[in-house]
Amino acid sequence: MRARPRQPARPCAALRPNAHDGCVSEAERRAGPAIYGCMLKVFVYGTLKRGFPFHPLGLADAAFLGPVRTLDPYPMMVAGSFYGPMMLDRPGEGLHVEGELYRIEPGRLPKLDELEDVGRPGSFRTQIRVRPIGESGIEGEGGPIEAIGFMKSRDWLDPVHTGYLSDYQDRRFVPPWER
Repeated sequence: MRARPRQPARPCAALRPNAHDGCVSEAERRAGPAIYGCMLKVFVYGTLKRGFPFHPLGLADAAFLGPVRTLDPYPMMVAGSFYGPMMLDRPGEGLHVEGELYRIEPGRLPKLDELEDVGRPGSFRTQIRVRPIGESGIEGEGGPIEAIGFMKSRDWLDPVHTGYLSDYQDRRFVPPWER
């Protein structure tokens, strides 16, 4: 018996930050099992990057697509009593932010939401456009890439420890298990 060729992951038809699972359109949700092939792209710029505390908890076995930079500038800084990297959803303000792009299954999104405090006031996810850094590009992508990005409101910025950053490399972050 011949093995069936593996179907490539298909992009989600719609990514609405306020949708129940953050991945599929209403029609796809009603379709049930058809959504299992849906893969999401996630842009991370801080503690979820490789070499930082949350990476092993949320993205260690996810598909790393490559280094990317936001298409628009955003205000990103280190803030809070735990020295967390925080980006505000204010495109056009700040600097182009460098980070990493991953492909994940929708079932991983709740864990990332937990790590990023999504659901707490002023902490949410949204769509963000990124582009590959360097010449290599990202396979199958030609142009701006839509991805999920994690944002905070200004209420989280107390106190602010840095000015705007383009690349988070600060090592002062205090993870929840050490607070």
